Amino acid sequence: KVVVTKSTVPVGTGKIIRKLIEESQPEPVPFDVASNPEFLREGAAIEDFMRPNRVVIGASSGQAVAILKDLYSPLYLIETPIVVTDVETAELIKYASNAFLATKISFINEMALLCERVGADVHVVAKGMGLDQRIGSKFLHPGPGFGGSCFPKDLKALAHVAREQGLEFKLVEATMAVNERQRE
Repeated sequence: KVVVTKSTVPVGTGKIIRKLIEESQPEPVPFDVASNPEFLREGAAIEDFMRPNRVVIGASSGQAVAILKDLYSPLYLIETPIVVTDVETAELIKYASNAFLATKISFINEMALLCERVGADVHVVAKGMGLDQRIGSKFLHPGPGFGGSCFPKDLKALAHVAREQGLEFKLVEATMAVNERQRE
């Protein structure tokens, strides 16, 4: 059996799930715990499911990886990259991705404030930045900040995990602060 988390969960959830199942079994049954986070955009979930940018598989056994790769075998035809890693890294990939996208939004909103002050056009600045392939044009649209359900909760969770590890994740904290200010 393979127990797979698809949700965005704090790093270490896979270990907690494994422990809970092991402690709850009346008799030992072999199983694996895997992380397979989803990367679905609001308004494009079906497209993202059918043609994902990547599939992340976090597992500690080759058997679990093989089962999940078999599940995703139709995606081999469209050459979808599959990232295979351990459970903790897979759990963190989703948070890191969302934090980076939220940071891009907060960055362009900071640039919008500067553009207003100096008389520049933030839309042209964003277009010029977006043409740099290392940056890309997505998530460089100034506005009222980021919202939705994922970015705010994922950034808070990532900052919490960092604090639990004795770290101050200054960039994530600043991204959240910029977003709060942008709403005002």
